[in-house]
Amino acid sequence: MKRGLSILFILVSFTVGAQRPHVKNNPAYDDKPLHFGFTLGLNTMDFFVTHDPAGYAQDTLYANVSKLLPGFNIGIVSDLRLAKYWDLRFLPGISFGQRDLIYYRNQVVYNSKQRIESSFLEFPLILKYKAKRINNFRPYLMAGINYRIDMASRKAYNPDKAIYVRLKALDLYHEEGFGIDFYLPYFKLTTELKVSTGFRNILVSEPSAEKPEFARALQRLRSQIWVLSFHFE
Repeated sequence: MKRGLSILFILVSFTVGAQRPHVKNNPAYDDKPLHFGFTLGLNTMDFFVTHDPAGYAQDTLYANVSKLLPGFNIGIVSDLRLAKYWDLRFLPGISFGQRDLIYYRNQVVYNSKQRIESSFLEFPLILKYKAKRINNFRPYLMAGINYRIDMASRKAYNPDKAIYVRLKALDLYHEEGFGIDFYLPYFKLTTELKVSTGFRNILVSEPSAEKPEFARALQRLRSQIWVLSFHFE
């Protein structure tokens, strides 16, 4: 009986301690109508590949992204408070990444991989829905659109680089994700994970004169980017 009462006392004490409110950092932070910051992030870029049935039958080539490679993002945060649980965010920035397309012919790797590098100017407009703040953290959901300009896209093929797939420079993405705000004594740190998927077919269908089979094997390329961001606000 004494042992049971002791365990019950410990559990009750632990529960009361866990529910006890902590000292809140920056308690009026979310009342600000507008605040700014910067963001650093990591990304991995991928393609949704659709093959051209005619080209595939003719050249018997199959393409796929070999593995996800790390890239990085930097940007600026502008946050407008719309309501108690809603924010509108504009986060312009730049991002860098790479995708390697591997081609197979009869299940054997064909020729060299196509190393496609991207350097994006980004203009995301995000709607953020925040849950109730719990002590010094606050989870949220986000969704929005992102207009990207790929500064690494090529207007013409460069035979010296042996890259025979070209991408269009402009694309519009829809973005969804979630994150957690951590309220620190002097600023707010946010960790956020989101997926960004392009609407457009960004493949330039005009094939290279040297190696036309690389472009002919493809019908569509849609971009997808996963981003892990750290916002300092």
